[in-house]
Amino acid sequence: MDYAEWEPVYLEIVKDLGLDIGEDENSVRVLKALTLNSDLVMDDVLAEIMGNEATVFGDAGSLEKDIGKAEPRGTLISAGSATERVVEAGIGPDIVVTDLDGNVDYQIEASGSGALTLILAHGDNYDAVVRYAREFKGPLVLTTQSRPFGTVANYGGFTDGDRAVCTARHFGAVKIFLQGFDFDKPRLRAGDDPDRSKRKLEWARRIIYDMNPPGIEIVVP
Repeated sequence: MDYAEWEPVYLEIVKDLGLDIGEDENSVRVLKALTLNSDLVMDDVLAEIMGNEATVFGDAGSLEKDIGKAEPRGTLISAGSATERVVEAGIGPDIVVTDLDGNVDYQIEASGSGALTLILAHGDNYDAVVRYAREFKGPLVLTTQSRPFGTVANYGGFTDGDRAVCTARHFGAVKIFLQGFDFDKPRLRAGDDPDRSKRKLEWARRIIYDMNPPGIEIVVP
């Protein structure tokens, strides 16, 4: 997804959830500064990794059950906080898409094992960016939900799960299997606002389904 297509959706999300665009962009600048010596890669590397099929792992309660129902196929993409459970299930993700929530140690471990990590910086994860960004030793793609610039990309999407789907679509996957997705029951952590979490899932559903381009098949177990 090009930014021209994504920007109107982003501005709707900003209005709906009360986000601060300036804070989003400030966090991205910090991420960029902290990773100057990291193994930064660009679109050509993602294009090489992505196949015609991809499996995206979300963090819903059904994840392990979904993995048991259908063996993951194609390029394996873990959405941030799902990575701990994906690794514990014996699966090594090819790509991790994260805004540095959940058990980040597992995401760092996957990076050290060769997974390509897309790190998103935004206004709500500034502290996590400062704490963790330099710990990733594998290849990185820096991403923003605001306007991309230089080595900072934006392939569309808002939550880790729908950004993973947008990334798969952007780089050529035409059949995307979803495992561990539940748009009705947010997986809450301490301090989460249930209403806000539900609204985020509503946006994820819209981005994955309502904005799905013609010719892209979304498959659920």
